[in-house]
Amino acid sequence: MNNEISEDEDFVELINFLANEHRIPRIFRQRPDYFQCLRDFEFVERFRLSKPAVLYVHDLIRPEIEHPTDRNFAVTSRQIILMTLRYFASGSFLVVCGNFVGVHKSTASRTITRVSRAIARLCSKFIRFPETEEEISVTRQEFYAKCKFPRCIGVIDCTHIKIRSPGGEDAEIYRHRKQYFSFNVQAICNSNLKFMNNVARWQGSAHDSTIFNNSAIRGKFER
Repeated sequence: MNNEISEDEDFVELINFLANEHRIPRIFRQRPDYFQCLRDFEFVERFRLSKPAVLYVHDLIRPEIEHPTDRNFAVTSRQIILMTLRYFASGSFLVVCGNFVGVHKSTASRTITRVSRAIARLCSKFIRFPETEEEISVTRQEFYAKCKFPRCIGVIDCTHIKIRSPGGEDAEIYRHRKQYFSFNVQAICNSNLKFMNNVARWQGSAHDSTIFNNSAIRGKFER
């Protein structure tokens, strides 16, 4: 009995020894600081936003995305935002965007989702339709001053945002008449080209009139 226990212990020690011998050491590489190593125009080319604009967004959502610890060379909140913006700008695969800041694609997926939701929660802070009489009056005056449009408070149109095929049984309803997959997004802008309202939930096959007829903004105008 004692011999069997001794043999088992020897076997466990051998396994542990072999496991430690063949363990791949973790290598922590220094992540590049794109704020420092890229010139202003190169930065905009890669991320579609200027450095001050990225820092502004960073300060708004930092509490929601920042890691609570710096252990194991955790990705910084700035790097997290840049990886997300790179994904938005390029539409690259997650593994490519992850390599951009040196993280695995699964980490990139979770991080991009978290940052995207944090940015989306800012919508009501920046995208809002004029509500008060004063706001409506100012908007009309600005339109007339720039475009000579009387009593205009917004310009509306739809645009198709390309996406990859979502797959599944409903994939074809996302196919646009020009034969690519998309979301048909309705947007209203003011005279300064700033978004005041948008609807981004309709598939590419939806007609512009269908989107408007089912939008909350139509009800606002009809009241």
